[in-house]
Amino acid sequence: MNPAWKFASAVLAYALLGKLRLPQGHSPSSSHAVPEDFAGVCVATTPDPAVDAYVISQLQALGVRHVRLDFTYGDESSHVARFLQSLIAHQFQISLHLLQPFAEAQKIEADPSVGIAWKSFLEAALDRFGSQVHQVEITSTINRKRWAGYTLQGFLNAWEIAHQVVRDRQLKLAGPSITDFEPAYNIGILSLLKARAELPDIVTDNLFSERSTEPERYDHKILGHFFAPLLKYNLIKKARLLKKITTDYGVSQLESPAAFWTLPRIARLLPDTEQKQADYLTRYMVLAAASGALSRASWGPLICHREGLIDDGEQPYPKLERITHYAEVTGAPSNFRLRPSFYAHKAFASLIPGTQYLGALSTYQGLEVHGFKAKGKLIHVVWTINGKAASFAELYPLSDLSNAEFITRDGALTELAPDLITESPVYLRWKDGRQISINSDIGLIDQLAVHHHLPNKSHFLFKADQWQGLLLANDAQEAALLHDSLHPANIGEPPREALLRKARNAVWRIPDPRDPRRQLVVKQPLKMHMHKKFLDRFKPSKAKRSWNGASELLRRGIATAPPVAYFEQAGDNSLTQNYFICEFVEADFSARDMFSAFATGAHEYRGVSAHQAYQQLCNYIARMHNHGVYFRDLSGGNILIKLSQDNQLECLLIDTNRARFFNHGLDIDQRISDLTRICNKLHWAGREQFMALYLQTLGKQFIWRYRVPFYIYDLKVSFKRKVGRKAIKKLFNRNT
Repeated sequence: MNPAWKFASAVLAYALLGKLRLPQGHSPSSSHAVPEDFAGVCVATTPDPAVDAYVISQLQALGVRHVRLDFTYGDESSHVARFLQSLIAHQFQISLHLLQPFAEAQKIEADPSVGIAWKSFLEAALDRFGSQVHQVEITSTINRKRWAGYTLQGFLNAWEIAHQVVRDRQLKLAGPSITDFEPAYNIGILSLLKARAELPDIVTDNLFSERSTEPERYDHKILGHFFAPLLKYNLIKKARLLKKITTDYGVSQLESPAAFWTLPRIARLLPDTEQKQADYLTRYMVLAAASGALSRASWGPLICHREGLIDDGEQPYPKLERITHYAEVTGAPSNFRLRPSFYAHKAFASLIPGTQYLGALSTYQGLEVHGFKAKGKLIHVVWTINGKAASFAELYPLSDLSNAEFITRDGALTELAPDLITESPVYLRWKDGRQISINSDIGLIDQLAVHHHLPNKSHFLFKADQWQGLLLANDAQEAALLHDSLHPANIGEPPREALLRKARNAVWRIPDPRDPRRQLVVKQPLKMHMHKKFLDRFKPSKAKRSWNGASELLRRGIATAPPVAYFEQAGDNSLTQNYFICEFVEADFSARDMFSAFATGAHEYRGVSAHQAYQQLCNYIARMHNHGVYFRDLSGGNILIKLSQDNQLECLLIDTNRARFFNHGLDIDQRISDLTRICNKLHWAGREQFMALYLQTLGKQFIWRYRVPFYIYDLKVSFKRKVGRKAIKKLFNRNT
């Protein structure tokens, strides 16, 4: 039977027999050992021997003993062999990844001479180094033909040759190096190898979670966002299912030899790319250890600009993906820089490998608490999904918190325990023997968003009298100052001279207690109509919604007035006893001012031409939409603008309480909904230009389907002006 048919029939049979079912597979099993050498990393060097020494010194600093080194044709007489000898001399545990060049992999199915050359290369490499390495891994990313070059038959030819060469030397064989979670390949390939009596000792699968955006998220790329919560394919379930397949075919070990988050992938949604990479690394490694399915999980390139733990300072990326062949480091040591992810990997490697996993201690979606025990210590690792928070004081008894060592994601001991559990993991460590109790009823703080990676800022919970809320401050001393100065009892009524607005909401300025030369802005709802009281009764307070909107905007790199605090009174049925406080920001004008001028025939505003203004605003709004922000109140007055000397518009959003946020870019209807609002003050000729520029970023044109919402919104605004509450009030005032 043709190998492709055997492959397909094996996958179909496995599925029809129900073997893909894994009840509760998304939850980790408890009480298993995490191997001492669980954490690994992929390494490479350059012709410069100084890079060899640099890499080895950083591996020693990292505390990682297992490394993966790619080795291909010509490397036996190059700096790669020199580096391998150095790694051996320093007694690293080496996975020697032997691979064919791309062009050779393409030809091995049809050209017997390619197989002869492959065998000669393997024999020479393993006769020289085989007895000195921990294991030998064969082939690369076989389910990515555009990267590795293999057809199915070509892979089988290469594997058959390699299997015999490795077995003749009685070495440990790893492979076949599948990339990502594509279990059909694991089933099909292992079924073929088992039938040919060519199974490896270790199955390797580069088990990425990058496409899920976060390590613990259910993968929406399998059957879409709707089915993701039903299928529950998170990292844990993926690892456990791949381990089940591995075991079903008679292999006892599964390893992920390379996985990472690239900075450009993170930047699609979030600006703090290096900080998020470090968060994801820790969360990924902890979950991989918790799964009990992997014997090892290795990060991809140690040194690389795009995804390395160390930035090489070189922007160009090689044509061949480094997951396929990490051939060489670029740049010079003088330009190398350790990233936060380096320290995050170091902290994990020093704390978790060699421990006993105790289980997942929280069952709430979005809050992760994992327990480990070893070497006389009990360790909990805690975090939330992105942008969310939980309270340490509500999760743990005060006595347990006061006796814990708090270790940051990057391995630093903190003198002061944080108030909030956030997206950046924290290790809590106690002496073994202490019984730690977790409040199992506690999950995420209800409907709260926070931006953890604000430079030099920390969140502090506020609870006093009947009031609760959150403060953002540099340290505990500043938080205490804000706590006392901004307490709702001390805010008082807005003075007339400080009022910025007084209608449904009062907005006014107060001195900043941290610096009297600066000002803060306070926003409090004044009127809540009956229908709004009914509709908003289950929503967060307006103040909390404003805080959430501002926090999420900043988290996604969209400028807004920096939040300082929010307060809400418990049990407030009026829905008006809440305050949002932010920093006062200077602006030269608003988008409404500019669009109103263009609508009356002006060709420029403050020296900025209409075309320049449209282009810059389109770029700004498109970026906001691409980062998952659906503002829902994108009127021109809510976009404040500071004009720089070179006529660049620096935009900033206010009135953030209606915004909604997604972990992906907006669909076209949501985008159009926002754009109808900002274009309301603009004449149709301006709208034509503006929308053509915006839709150009999406490869679309301003067709009738996108025009209709503008006409509908214009009618809605016109109707409200004629018969709405404001119109009735004006008519009443005129008649009286």
